[in-house]
Amino acid sequence: MSSVRMHVRARGRVQGVFFRAEARARAESLGVAGWIRNAEDGSVEAVFEGEPEQVESMVDWCRRGPVGARVVQLDVAPEEPHAEQGFRVS
Repeated sequence: MSSVRMHVRARGRVQGVFFRAEARARAESLGVAGWIRNAEDGSVEAVFEGEPEQVESMVDWCRRGPVGARVVQLDVAPEEPHAEQGFRVS
């Protein structure tokens, strides 16, 4: 099966609620590569790359985020895969 890549930006109460740490743990457990970081505008930005079902699972999780988060908007855009390796938090 071929890899897919999704670029997401979560807006709302998404910083200071362990969004990045929980996303990394989930991505690693699913075998999804990519990265996640806090953006200066208060959103969280991430790229997920891997098998379509696992990447979709990560995108779905981002729609609600961890306990304490309140995601009010999730922007999702497909991108060409870049053969990401591992998952990093910035």
